Order: sequence, then C-alpha cells, then structure tokens
Amino acid sequence: MKRIRVPASTANLGPGFDVLGLALKATSASQKFSVCLELYIEQLPEGSSVSGNCEIICKGEGAGTFSTACEENLVTKVALYVLRSHGIRGFPSPVRITMVSGIPSCRGLGSSAAAVVAGVMLGNEIGHLNLSKERMFDYCLVVERHPDNVGAACYGGFIGAFMKLQAPPSEPSETLSNSLDEPPRDIASYHQFPLNTDVKMVVIIPDFHLATTDARGRLPQKYSLEDAVFNAQRCSLLPGLLGETPLNPAKISEAMRDRLHQPYRMDLIPGFERVLQTMEHEVYPGLLGVCLSGAGPSILALATSNFERIAEAVCSILREAQDIRYDWQVLEVDHDGATCCDVLN
Repeated sequence: MKRIRVPASTANLGPGFDVLGLALKATSASQKFSVCLELYIEQLPEGSSVSGNCEIICKGEGAGTFSTACEENLVTKVALYVLRSHGIRGFPSPVRITMVSGIPSCRGLGSSAAAVVAGVMLGNEIGHLNLSKERMFDYCLVVERHPDNVGAACYGGFIGAFMKLQAPPSEPSETLSNSLDEPPRDIASYHQFPLNTDVKMVVIIPDFHLATTDARGRLPQKYSLEDAVFNAQRCSLLPGLLGETPLNPAKISEAMRDRLHQPYRMDLIPGFERVLQTMEHEVYPGLLGVCLSGAGPSILALATSNFERIAEAVCSILREAQDIRYDWQVLEVDHDGATCCDVLN
C-alpha cells in the first residue's frame, strides 16, 4: 500500500501576498489537527466492481462534505486530469483510496492546495508516470493558481514563489473537465528561505468557514503606489529577518504589516482589527508578529515562547467580537513537503 502525505500551509505572512508560504507540521500526535492530508492507496483485485475503478473513503476533518465520486472529488479529479494528459483515460486498475484529512477546510490553511498536490501525486503514482517534483509543480499550478500555498505544500519549508506564466485556461474547473493537454513547463519559480529554528507558528482557528473566493472578492482592482511600495519594502526584508540569529521582534513585527489584503478583509473576521492593534511584542514577550493565515479566517502568530498566553489573548479578543469556538495549536515548519512512500497494510 502506498501513502501520499501533503502538509497544510499558511501563506502571505502579512506583506507577502501571493508570494510567501510556510508548510506546517503538528508538534505532537495528540494535537486536534494533524495539519496534513494523507491518501492511502490500496490495489483491489482485478475485476472488482468499483465505479471508475476507484473506491473513495473519506475520513477526518470535513469528511462528510467530500464527494466519494471519482469525477467529483477534487483529489481524484486532479488525478484524472494528470492521467488524461498522458493519454490514460481513467484509473487503469481498481484501487481503494482512503483520504484522511487533518486540515480544517476554508480556514486559510491551504486545504485546497494540499488536495491539488495530493491529486497530482496520485495521478503520477497510479499512472506510473515518473514525473519530477518540478513537473508536478506545473500541474498543480494549472489547477491552483497560488504558488505560495502550492509551493509550500509541494516542497516544504519557508518559501517564496512567483508565477512566470499565467497558465490557461482561466478557470480551474475547465482544466479538470475539458483539457487533455499537458500544462506549460516552468510555470513558476520558488525559493526556500532558512527559518530560525526558534520560530513557531501559533495558529488560532475559528469555528467558521471563509471561502478564498469570497475573501478575494473584497480586494480592489487597483492599489496606490504608496501601498505597493509599503508592501514591497516589508516583503523583501521579512524572509531575511526570520532567518537571522538573534531574532529582532521589533523589526519583524513591523515587516509583517500589510496594506494590500488584510485591511479589506477586516469585517470578514470580527475582532481581527483589534488583534492587530493590541498584540504587540512589547506586551507579549516571545511574540514576533500577527497576521491572517492566508485569506483567513485563521490567524497566525509567529512566536518563540509564551505560546499559550499569546493564543489565549488572541482568542479573548476574538470572542469579544464574536462568541464562537476558537481552537489553537502550536505548529512547526514542515521541511519534507509532499511525500509518497510504501506503508504496511
């Protein structure tokens, strides 16, 4: 039996809109969210009566909301796209795929990016295509146009990425439904930055969903030169600041400020504006900076210590604005990225 494992990810880190990404890993097996997507691929006997030669079992976070139909589940739809682009019309032999999700969906933790990366790796494995990780990255970016999340999920670590080609077609659904063509090569570039090992990710996860499309819908079509320069200055310095020793909380907190996306999403996450105003490193020792995780609604605090105090302070502010449940976890950077290996049944 094969296992594909893809980590969750957080993106932007404040100023690095659609640029910076971090792969995430749970610090212990006892944490509520494993923050990864796992696929277990089991070959079934030839002649097994399985629709589309693919039986899907969904477990874990949001399992009841995921389709078990091969042509509808995002992971297997992506796998079929990869297969069809290589002249393979469907799953060549009967398989059972057990999907175990430990990534809360629609919370700004890269659940869709993880599903797309897992689907490309599944197609590569089922079709015996021997695609390189770089080529699989191209396939991922045709479907999911966020190189920050996809790059982190694919390669692991702390990454920066940019698109070199705007891969057609304009809608991912068209890619999955209609295209039989291989994607262009070398669609994007990425770079892995060193991250100080003391830096941990405190993620506060609210009990409500926020679709990325809704959050993107709040963004303007044009920005002022002043705001563009503001973000470019901070985004260019932040990776270096997070990799140096000793860390400088004052510089990092300033470098995590943003004017391109967070101000326009404030009303989608009640209490977030006050979090940015009150969570200061001078008041909370160990805190480096606070931002949205991706498009939200989860909130990311980078810190080196006092994790519980920082998390509970953020949760307290959020609860005053909206009386719902908030979970939080301390996470580490996942350096492995997406992997595929043999496991025992």
